[in-house]
Amino acid sequence: MTRATTTIPFHDLTFIDDIAKLRDVEARWKNFLKRIRQNAQEADLAAGKITEEDALSSCYLVNDADLRRIKRRAMRLLERVHSATGMYHLSEESRARLTPLRGGLPVTRVTSEHEADEIAAALHTEMPWMAPATEAVWHGLRASARDALPGVRFNPLVLNGSPGIGKSYWARRLAHHLAVPRTMIDATGEPATFSLVGLQKGWGSAGPGKLLQTVLSARHAGPLVIVDEIEKAGEMQSNKGVRHTLTDALLPLLERMTAAQWECPFFQIKCDMSWVNWVLTANSRTGLPEPLQSRCVVLDLPDLTPDQLRQFAITESARRGLPDPALAALVDVFDCGAISNARLSLRTVSRMLDRAEALAKQPMLH
Repeated sequence: MTRATTTIPFHDLTFIDDIAKLRDVEARWKNFLKRIRQNAQEADLAAGKITEEDALSSCYLVNDADLRRIKRRAMRLLERVHSATGMYHLSEESRARLTPLRGGLPVTRVTSEHEADEIAAALHTEMPWMAPATEAVWHGLRASARDALPGVRFNPLVLNGSPGIGKSYWARRLAHHLAVPRTMIDATGEPATFSLVGLQKGWGSAGPGKLLQTVLSARHAGPLVIVDEIEKAGEMQSNKGVRHTLTDALLPLLERMTAAQWECPFFQIKCDMSWVNWVLTANSRTGLPEPLQSRCVVLDLPDLTPDQLRQFAITESARRGLPDPALAALVDVFDCGAISNARLSLRTVSRMLDRAEALAKQPMLH
């Protein structure tokens, strides 16, 4: 699936081809100065201003003082050239890693309100019980098309509901229908903060975070970031007592104005992350920081019913292309009431579908 895109600058870096090395600039200027003085000496010889005995050998035309002056000026020149790129502080390897940013990056856009309606309808058909989330995104997509924005935007969402109702799955399907790359962050992981935004140089595990890694690998400035179980995010504390929380890392990225000038801790360059969209999941409002709730639309989602799970199994079976006997067997599980007293979970049904798909693809025994 492809959708229309718009290329945005994304950064304020300047990529310059073949920046000369210091020794090459020095050698070029030394040879130039030598030629100038050689020509001047030959002209003086021809005019009789000096004799052959007074003429200097070519190796003495440029002295040590000249070489020191050439080196200083070459260093100033290259410093200005590198400073103009915005990458003067980076190693050659780091500059190479940023080459996907050259020329800007695309963001996916919705060309009309009708296209926004189609995306929302397709998502709602797959997971109708997620209607509040789909509706929130739908309004954002229509506004993006109506305002002719370069990319798609919707308010950051916190999907609050019981485990297994399909919050993360819905977010993955949203990324599919929007045709944007996605990345997932597990908030319960200890280094979730650094996993998202990266870690500055000087630390043993320094590197860019998943957010910028996704942008670089997909060459797309508007991925969908899914943060699971945000209410369980802990905090880390350095040996110097500095506190790091996932919420602190998220807040500047959730605000469009600050996200447009977000600075990567590892590369220390400014990036336009204002076209990144966010879906956060939670199992309870307890533990959700107030600053996070104030920047997101928090949606309380109901538990699944057997009928909704049954319809999901039918829809997903058709999408996967399962044979009719496999679908009939799955429907019988619901119709006979085998799971009426079991805990209702989309994960359970997904595992059933995976098993049915694996069995359907097994070779027939003769």
